[in-house]
Amino acid sequence: MKKANKIVSAIKRQISEADNGTMFFNNSFPDYDDEYVGHILSEMVEKRVLHRLCRGVYLKAEETEAGIVYPSDEYIAKAIAERDGAQILPTGATALKILGLTPEDEATAPKDEAAAEAAEFLTTGSARVVKVGERTIRFKRSVPKNFAIKGEKRKLIVQAMKAIGEANMSDDLYDRFDSLILRYPEYETLAEDMRSMPSWIKKIFSRSLPGE
Repeated sequence: MKKANKIVSAIKRQISEADNGTMFFNNSFPDYDDEYVGHILSEMVEKRVLHRLCRGVYLKAEETEAGIVYPSDEYIAKAIAERDGAQILPTGATALKILGLTPEDEATAPKDEAAAEAAEFLTTGSARVVKVGERTIRFKRSVPKNFAIKGEKRKLIVQAMKAIGEANMSDDLYDRFDSLILRYPEYETLAEDMRSMPSWIKKIFSRSLPGE
């Protein structure tokens, strides 16, 4: 009994000392049994010390009069992916939003309200849906070839271009992508990444980074 109390105290102390925005999982405390840790974390949800985002995923967050202060969708998605040992890749409107590209014309805007509200990530891990207050994060299982681009910013840029589509690229969008490509050249993986791009996207990178 004393040992059990010590385990509970140790876990609660670590959570108490953690910053708001810290995420916890059943396997966040590798010295202890995952199932046992899950019971303790569930108890802390009942006491409103933690918030359960989905099964086995917990968040320590500030709670104000306006509600719970959640981290960004990308932060939550990365934490879950790290827990799972999986790769993730923002896609569609999510990639556009992270890059600060929010086309307002009909051709490039999300097709429905639900698509605009949900953040979507391709993953090499399990497909799942995570509710974050009014928001939804969707993980869609995808094949390894979709993770071929290595440049951290480049993979976002490529996904954003795919979301818009060649036919919907305007002069303004070409200029904005040129600016992003120049800001994040990531030369160390450029040659390899170019081999994995659709031909029309490769032409944009070739034009933006001539001679590379």
